Amino acid sequence: MSSRDNILKQIRQNKPSETQLPSVERFDSLFENTEEKFREMLAAIYTEVIVVKDTDELAQKAQELYGSVVNRATTIPALSNWADFSLNVSDPHELETIEIAILSAEFGVAENGAVWISDQYLPHRVLPFITQNLAFVIPRSAIVNNMHEAYVRLQETTGWGCFIAGPSKTADIEQSLVIGAHGARSMVIFLLESE
Repeated sequence: MSSRDNILKQIRQNKPSETQLPSVERFDSLFENTEEKFREMLAAIYTEVIVVKDTDELAQKAQELYGSVVNRATTIPALSNWADFSLNVSDPHELETIEIAILSAEFGVAENGAVWISDQYLPHRVLPFITQNLAFVIPRSAIVNNMHEAYVRLQETTGWGCFIAGPSKTADIEQSLVIGAHGARSMVIFLLESE
């Protein structure tokens, strides 16, 4: 018997018995108004929330806020005329000059202001982290109360995804808060009334 086989045999003999996983406690958030809590948390993390009724108003607002910015990118078909930077690149390093990216995201979480984004709407995973300014568009009806509800919603999710909450921040240097230290310098959430 080889030493490899001997080691594997010993592992099999000393394998611990299965243990039951602990039950998962669920905590309900009893917010009077989920959207109001979402807005409150986002304001606390330096993120503006703008309600738009449809994609036409979204395009108008995007032009109003970012019309003078060069290197605008988006994953939203209704904003394709607004964008002047194509995301059809093979090397993600080419995205480093993007000044503003407006991206679709699935939903938001009221308790912490986080937004879930996945590769379902994202051609390059680096995009929300490399852009100078970031905006997400989520359906106004897609705000859950807390992370427990968020993870229930994500049970069928496959592939890559992450929660993003506000622009990047650090207070490591001399305990001074710096916004946009190592990622997007600003963040806006557009709540879309009609999907």
